[in-house]
This record gives sequence, C-alpha cells and structure tokens, in this order.
Amino acid sequence: KMVKPERVIRKEKLNKVEKEVEAKRVTDDKAFKVALKQKAYQRAAKYAAEYAKAEKKEIVLRRQAKVAGNFYVPAEAKVALVVRIRGIMGVSPKVRKILQLLRLLQINNAVFVKLNKATSQMLQLVAPYIAFGYPNLKTVKQLVYKRGFGKVNGQRIPLSNESIESILGEKADIVCVEDLVHEIYTVGDNFKAANNFLFPFKLSSPLGGFSKKLTGFVEGGDAGNREEHINSLVQKML
Repeated sequence: KMVKPERVIRKEKLNKVEKEVEAKRVTDDKAFKVALKQKAYQRAAKYAAEYAKAEKKEIVLRRQAKVAGNFYVPAEAKVALVVRIRGIMGVSPKVRKILQLLRLLQINNAVFVKLNKATSQMLQLVAPYIAFGYPNLKTVKQLVYKRGFGKVNGQRIPLSNESIESILGEKADIVCVEDLVHEIYTVGDNFKAANNFLFPFKLSSPLGGFSKKLTGFVEGGDAGNREEHINSLVQKML
C-alpha cells in the first residue's frame, strides 16, 4: 500500500478546511440575505401604514377646514427636489460655488435638499439656473428606485439592500431601499447620511423639452420655485 507524502496530506487537509469555510460563508450569506429581506419587508409595511395614516389625517383636516369655511394651510415643506436646467456660461463665481455645494455639476442633475433658512437663501441665489419644488412620496420613490445609485469612495454603485445595509446600517439604521425613501421623504434624523449616500440623480431632458429656461416659473418659464409642480416635471424626465 502506497503511503501519501506528507505534503499531499497537508494540502488535502487545507483544501478540506477551505471548502468548509467557503460553505459556511455561503450559508451565512444566504441567511443574512433572507433576514435582511424579511426586515426590509416589515419596514416597508410599517412605512406604508404610516404614509396612509398621514394622508388620511390630511384629508380630515381639509374637510374640517372646508366645513368651518376656512382655508387649509398644509405644513411647510421640509425637503426640496432641485434640478439643474442651465449650464454655467457667464455664471458668477458665487453661483458656481453654490451649484457645486448642492452637487449639481451637470445639466439635468437632481438632488434632495433639506429646507432651512440657509439652504432656502442658496436656492434663491441660483434660482435662474435650477427648477425646484416639493416632491411627493411617489416622486421620491420613483427617483430612488428608477434612477438611484449609491456613492462609495466617490464611485457610483447600484442600490441594493445589501449595499445600503453595509454602508448605512450601523451608523444610521438604514438597511433597505424603503428606509432610504422614508428618511428622505420625512427628513428623518439621518437625512444627511442618507442623502450624502445617494449619488446625484441623472435625469433625461423632459419630453417636449423646456420652453423658457431664462424665465421664472411664475412668469410662464421653467426656472425657480414651482412648488408641487416639480412632480409633473420630474415625471417627464424619468
């Protein structure tokens, strides 16, 4: 009977250990994905109930105001969707800098911006070069799901529950795409982390094109604040 050389025995043992380690990794990976999928489903269901409750409350308040003969004034928007619609020919350094700060480096780039006194002033200063307004839930979802990419080390990566969990799970408890949507739409405590993770959206030119880029929206043009009408514009650019 031939005796196997020592090095062959060692190699076989090593191969066996490596196979066991790999099999365990695959099993653990599958279990992790299943658990993450279940967690994402539970959170999506919770958010859907939350959105429905908020919408129902809004309808009740509108009806109460109508019955009382008053006007219903919705709560002030917390987040804006900003789309760059013009290039930088002849732009002042200040405007160029603000567009850089907003991460609007190309025409048809879009970003979410948390609204406060400082950001509102910035938007007014660059209003001739952007179209902005207040996105509804449908718009936020469609942007994230259809045009959303994450940013890791400056690289653009496809959005997946696994990529989101690996980057934002520990520091922001954001583990799935629905978490990302919820954080942006409700301007949660981790809005900054969620928004910075999202790569600026690259939109298409709107169907039919822009009519008057140099004119403000209130004057019949495209630029500046279009409030809830930003949603219909984005539908044409997805």
